[in-house]
Amino acid sequence: MNPFEMVIGIVLIVTIGSVVRAKYGVRRDRKGNEFYAAPADTGETKVLQAEIRALKDRIQVLERIATDNNRAVTLDEEIEKLRDRSKI
Repeated sequence: MNPFEMVIGIVLIVTIGSVVRAKYGVRRDRKGNEFYAAPADTGETKVLQAEIRALKDRIQVLERIATDNNRAVTLDEEIEKLRDRSKI
């Protein structure tokens, strides 16, 4: 093996290792000790999770409206229910 190929191989292995460690949240402190960094559970995260839940609920209602056989009769009622939910 050529020495240049060996250097390229080492750099490639170190890079792949760094990417894998970053993906799994492994961090290093100033002394070089590794630890797992837990994702920060901030207030913004909770707000976004609540918004996602609300959007999923609305999507379920819209899917039910789209696949319902009696769409013409209950469409206005379902839309009003969605509007009432969004005001809350």
